[in-house]
Amino acid sequence: MSRERDVELGLQRLKRTLKEAGLWQTMPVSPEALASTQPFAIDTLSLQQWLQFIYLPKLQGMLDQGQPLPTRVSVAPMAQEMFGDDLPELVEAITHLDGLLSGPR
Repeated sequence: MSRERDVELGLQRLKRTLKEAGLWQTMPVSPEALASTQPFAIDTLSLQQWLQFIYLPKLQGMLDQGQPLPTRVSVAPMAQEMFGDDLPELVEAITHLDGLLSGPR
């Protein structure tokens, strides 16, 4: 299986895990919230909103357009900090995706 396909499956897993945890938002966030320049848009979005409205669409767009994927990704430490032991399946999905993007090519 190609790296791109593995990442696609990792994105699907993350989306499914967010939904199963009840963290998927049906209403979009404001354009102003999406325009944050802070890491993880920490000043305008929760981490789950950032994952849903910025991270997942950005990576999916890169896949869809055949753009090179990032090779140094470390979202898992922030997820561990925010979700800790309360949502281990979500932290694991993010850790897995980090590994797919940052691991050996």
